[in-house]
Amino acid sequence: MATASTSPEKVIQIRRCACVVKGGRRFSFAALVVVGDENGRVGWGYGKATEVPASVDKATKQANRRMVNVSLDGTTIPHQVKGRFGAARVLLMPASPGTGIIAGAAVRSVVESLGVKDILTKSYGSNNPVNLVKATFDALNQLRTRDEVARLRGVEL
Repeated sequence: MATASTSPEKVIQIRRCACVVKGGRRFSFAALVVVGDENGRVGWGYGKATEVPASVDKATKQANRRMVNVSLDGTTIPHQVKGRFGAARVLLMPASPGTGIIAGAAVRSVVESLGVKDILTKSYGSNNPVNLVKATFDALNQLRTRDEVARLRGVEL
């Protein structure tokens, strides 16, 4: 199923939608997919089609186009950060080595694909997987290492 991706995709959710027509119900499927290289790059995609494999392929292609680079600090993130999208809120906190990934299913898929091994997370508000993934990406885009902050401010550490 993986088309030109750097690692296998993680299917977070598959939704089935029914359209009632003269002959009965016509089903379509939507897939939410996360793709990452487990080395600081991750992307997400949402694909819709009349068959499940086709929707997963579409989502995977979109995820590969949407890959973003994230600043990591060893096996965790550099600092605590909050992300939000709609009613979904996600809090990501760095954790000491050996802690593991403490997260729900949607956020776990994103941080595992990113390559984070130790992190604490908490989600507030909506538990909709699509919004949780978007909120997680909002949080990840806010991450900066000490060196990046020093360079942006024009100061020496």
